[in-house]
Amino acid sequence: MKLISYRRGNAVSYGILTARGGVVDLLARLGSTAPTLKTCLAANGPGQLARLATEPADFNISEVDLLPVIPDPAHIVCIGLNYEEHRAETARPVAAHPTIFLRVAESLQAHAKALLIPRESDQFDFEGELAIVIGRTARRIAEADAWSHVAGVCCANDATVRDWQNHTHQFGPGKNFPLTGALGPALVTTDELPKDKVMGLETRVNGQVVQHSDTGQMIFPVPRLLAYVSTFMTLIPGDVILTGTPGGVGAKRKPPLWLRDGDVVEVEIGQVGLLRNACQKEK
Repeated sequence: MKLISYRRGNAVSYGILTARGGVVDLLARLGSTAPTLKTCLAANGPGQLARLATEPADFNISEVDLLPVIPDPAHIVCIGLNYEEHRAETARPVAAHPTIFLRVAESLQAHAKALLIPRESDQFDFEGELAIVIGRTARRIAEADAWSHVAGVCCANDATVRDWQNHTHQFGPGKNFPLTGALGPALVTTDELPKDKVMGLETRVNGQVVQHSDTGQMIFPVPRLLAYVSTFMTLIPGDVILTGTPGGVGAKRKPPLWLRDGDVVEVEIGQVGLLRNACQKEK
């Protein structure tokens, strides 16, 4: 099942994306008790929503403007340096624990919408990633139970304003300019994923492959990440965890490959989908 958040006219809603490109409007069926996809996951869960997947579509996907899959996450937890190739290209030391930083919701953009290159920077970089969306409130998740707390996954571009990231050893400023990271196009429930949860991940800039790996190459796999993060904070439905990017980022190329006005970035993950965004320099 694929779940989307969107705007249609002046109304914001969410729904199920059907195989034929139709949209089953869940807000119209579930009402004000679950006004957003985040609250819907908390109240119903993907399993209960599956019964509505066979409902007739209310309109076509072409009639809506997509929003970030979860437009209003309470927490966006990002994992850095989680692929060995990327750790090596950054010359960072091997770490015993995941590198953690946070994004704010204002930094997210939707599929097919423009990523905004800040006017304060000319060092805007791509980072294709797998995003995990939490489906159940939890603290201290056991690794063996970790996937049962996941509502689904989607593609992400954890794009970075590199010069601002490198102002100090804290990553936050480079990750939180408005509309610099993308999340979408749809939340794919875990029943549609391979049994081993290993999926290919590829990032392209203007059609050229710049990152190619698979999620089995993570230094800290998803269960380990959920166990670690949920130890120091409570995870709630709609929380997003960005699981790290493979090697090949623009900053470590010779010469560096910075994103420019008009460039198109695609993040494609097998069984999950294709996230596409053009880049636009802030006026």
